[in-house]
Amino acid sequence: MELLSNLALGFSVALTPWTLALAVGGAFIGTIIGALPGLGPSNGVAILIPLAFTFGLDATAALVLLTSVYYGAMYGGRISSILLNIPGDEPAMMTTLDGYPMARQGRAGDALVISGVASFVGAFLATIGLMLLAPILARVAYLFGPAEYFALYLLAFCTLGGIASKNQAKAALASCIGLGFAMIGLDNTTGMPRFTYGNLHLLDGVDFLVAIVGLFAIAEVFFFIESHGKESAIGVKLEKVTIPVRDILDSGWTMLRSSAIGFIAGVLPGAGASLGSFLAYVSEKSLARDKETFGQGNPRGVAAPEAGNNAAAGGALVPMLTLGVPGSGTTAVLLALLMTLNITPGPTLFTDRPEVVWGLIASLFIANIVLLVMNVPLVKIFVRVLTVPSWVLLPGVTMVSFVGIYSLSGSYFDLLMMVGFGVLGYFLRKLDVPTVPVILGILLGNAMEDNLRRAMVISDGDWVYLFSSPIAIGLWIFAIAGFVAPMFLRTLLKRPPQPATALPNDPD
Repeated sequence: MELLSNLALGFSVALTPWTLALAVGGAFIGTIIGALPGLGPSNGVAILIPLAFTFGLDATAALVLLTSVYYGAMYGGRISSILLNIPGDEPAMMTTLDGYPMARQGRAGDALVISGVASFVGAFLATIGLMLLAPILARVAYLFGPAEYFALYLLAFCTLGGIASKNQAKAALASCIGLGFAMIGLDNTTGMPRFTYGNLHLLDGVDFLVAIVGLFAIAEVFFFIESHGKESAIGVKLEKVTIPVRDILDSGWTMLRSSAIGFIAGVLPGAGASLGSFLAYVSEKSLARDKETFGQGNPRGVAAPEAGNNAAAGGALVPMLTLGVPGSGTTAVLLALLMTLNITPGPTLFTDRPEVVWGLIASLFIANIVLLVMNVPLVKIFVRVLTVPSWVLLPGVTMVSFVGIYSLSGSYFDLLMMVGFGVLGYFLRKLDVPTVPVILGILLGNAMEDNLRRAMVISDGDWVYLFSSPIAIGLWIFAIAGFVAPMFLRTLLKRPPQPATALPNDPD
């Protein structure tokens, strides 16, 4: 009964005309962002955060808009994967394996419809999982003390860094860079300035949003400048779109299995949609009797990764809302949004701000239905977006970034800092150093330091206290395993064929 009353509260928030319009608009914009190769959900959400503040949206409205963009981008990533063999983002990479061969066989419309339905099933089931699991996990989180939270933050760094990069040392370096930025500003305990070098603008520390927009959006613009805007419009041909009922029915169990795998991968801090997509595809291929047809245009090879990565997107919201630890790169950006709005994610969020949490969950249900309608009968509209040249798109991204950040603080210093982070993001990506751990360090650095200090005060400086409970020990073990395991997995499991166009290092 409590669950139903909470859900009723959520729909009373989500069905207001303004919130409904934001969910629909966010789903539409997100699909466009996802369809454009290279941008991805992390960049898309980061670019639109300043816009949410510019329009003066409250916490619920801003969260509904940006999570709808997140879900929409996850749907849209499959379009260029199928039609161009270029995934819109990294999780959609697995969709190219069977989606593009289907398109070459003249079944592009079938592949788009199957993947659209699979995306709906994955995201819808994940939202149900979020609704059921998040309140339970929130109650468990009340058992956490400083030692457990410190270990949990460490787990997020180890797993997110391990998945985000091909090199563990580079992931660790990126985390250290982020934690270093988190040290800037006034010391929470002593009130003394640290690493400000007498600059008054740095007394409040590094603004999350300035860093995120710089590292994601501005760095993308620098890459565009480097290419001299040579990318031209892409010609796409799509024949009549029909609904392949038989293929959808044959892929029913595939969608259900892949949704479960993707959701579990999403709930694990740091695993993200890329791993969910990969595991779903590999599992489905291993179970299939016609293994040899995978990679040659098997519809189940399209359904599995799309259900997996969309379910993982919903699963990644669970640790973000209940523990304050992002489950993916995009949820790290969403976490920054919550913290900027003075909303503290964690177990108390469900009791202190139920209208935010349940309004968000209800909006996700609505956005999913809207996305299904948009991505099946109206998919031709989004295909046309692929013809937009970069020289039209990127100046718009630049304008939104500068106007959005300036509207937040009215500070020229923040604009300079944003450009500085853009330069940093450009060089990090050139060196193949992941940028998501940098964001994670800036976001969680202060909380991690505070919990470490509390643990040391409680234990009178005894470091053994950090390993004093079964929960803490379990989190330490998972953290070590999450950091080490990718090194062995990369050796044991061959990576899928790389797409023709290099993608930004976006783990979500």
